[in-house]
Amino acid sequence: MENSKKIEWILRIAVAGEFVGHGVFALQGKQAWIDWIRQLTGVEIGTAATLLTLIGLADLLVALIILVRPIRAVVLWAAFWGFWTALVRPVVGEPIWDFVERWANWGAPLALLLLLGWPKNWREWLSR
Repeated sequence: MENSKKIEWILRIAVAGEFVGHGVFALQGKQAWIDWIRQLTGVEIGTAATLLTLIGLADLLVALIILVRPIRAVVLWAAFWGFWTALVRPVVGEPIWDFVERWANWGAPLALLLLLGWPKNWREWLSR
């Protein structure tokens, strides 16, 4: 197997692992995350828990797509979502280092997207 394919698989597995981990924590109803959703949106606890469940399911779907067939639009979403979930920590009052520590959460999907090739048109966003 050529090096670029090996690197692609390493990145796909790394990104999928991140999203499986986040998805499982979300489905478990991680209390801190429910509190963050409430703090950022002002919704009631039940709504925040429901939103977190939906986020967890979406994270698992992202992991599956990236492992099976990494569609560029999904990989871009993974980079955006990884950036946002890292950034949310200092936004809700956690130390800035919680953001810095999670740079790989958006860096790995961005590297995967660049390795797959930046799309030249909208159709390429929906393909591998």
